[in-house]
Amino acid sequence: MAREEIITGLDLGSNLIRIVVGQKIEGDERIQILGVAENPSEGITKGVISSIEDTVSSISGALEKAERMTGLPVEHAYVGISGSHIHSLQSHGVVAVSKADGEIKEDDVERVIEAAQAVATPPNYETLHVIPRSFSVDNQTGVKDPVGMTGIRLEVDAQIIQGLSSQIKNITKCIYRTGLDIDDLILGVLAGAEAVLTRRQKELGVALVNIGGSTTSLAVFEEGDVVHTAVLPVGSGHITNDIAIGLRTSIEVAEQVKVEYGSCLVEEVNKRDEIDLSDISSNESTVVPRKHIVEITEARVEEIFDLVDKELKKIDRSGLLPAGIVITGGGAKMPGVAEIAKRICKLPSSIGFPREIVTSIDKISDPAYTTAIGLLVWGAQALGRGSHRFAGPGFSTVNQVRDRMKKWFKSLMP
Repeated sequence: MAREEIITGLDLGSNLIRIVVGQKIEGDERIQILGVAENPSEGITKGVISSIEDTVSSISGALEKAERMTGLPVEHAYVGISGSHIHSLQSHGVVAVSKADGEIKEDDVERVIEAAQAVATPPNYETLHVIPRSFSVDNQTGVKDPVGMTGIRLEVDAQIIQGLSSQIKNITKCIYRTGLDIDDLILGVLAGAEAVLTRRQKELGVALVNIGGSTTSLAVFEEGDVVHTAVLPVGSGHITNDIAIGLRTSIEVAEQVKVEYGSCLVEEVNKRDEIDLSDISSNESTVVPRKHIVEITEARVEEIFDLVDKELKKIDRSGLLPAGIVITGGGAKMPGVAEIAKRICKLPSSIGFPREIVTSIDKISDPAYTTAIGLLVWGAQALGRGSHRFAGPGFSTVNQVRDRMKKWFKSLMP
């Protein structure tokens, strides 16, 4: 088994750091999962690094567990990035086709994407992804792949996703300090979409909502392309905090109450149902009606989907996505989440599980693992395309230097 075939996905969550190690199966679309590991994450709040030392030790702990489980050294990984500092914008690029016969080549496509990238980036932001949505050749719009077509003018509509430079540098610094190389930095919810959504859903129009510990990420697809992405600053951890305040109890007890008794459907709870907190912790003695907890949970989940609907209104897609909403992330496991999404966003809603993976590990078919598995799928696709290694901000790889030299030599040739 060649080392190059091993792909690793590293999902830096605010509650847990998850690592999934896998490999492509020869002659098969699917990916085989070899091992998974998770470790509580210290030093990450709302997807943003708050302490480098703590983050490095949390990632190292997860790496050790992954290496112990697979028996393989983990040397490089595709890393998911999130946080409310990430924003996306639309951009347009135009170039003239370089060949005299008007045939569009790969380098014309590269040039037009670069032209789209030349938008006014705020000084402290950096571009993470430039995703071409559709090209137009002369006056023909809606072209998916213009290579080989003939024309004079090539245009592209692209979605540009940017993140705060300082946060990207902090994440790369933490990962390099654990001895890992970064294959690529990918927006977590985009990676998750690769693991959960089908091509048909992306064509029809779908929103992927990933409810994490302290942020909720959203990606909207239409006609196979990303139309909008957003990271909202609320997550399932806020439900725990509300329960802790409502019951005047500790966060640990509140988390256990949420996991065991939480639900979003008040009408399905018997008014007489009660929860004895002394069963959960010997320090507690109160008995609380279960309905009270479900009301707290429902209110907070409604708030999350109100924010999701606001984002959909911004791009005029509220109530207008035929494939509806697919919910993933740890927060998707709460009973009744899909019903609330259906009611508030007025769209069909379902829970998303990872697809097309082969594994003997049971806990992997869990909405909480979608981002880590999505990073693996993204990596497998990049290997298929022969994509280059990531060069972090301020880090220049050998490949980059070699590419620049090649370009320079080409420019000298007659």
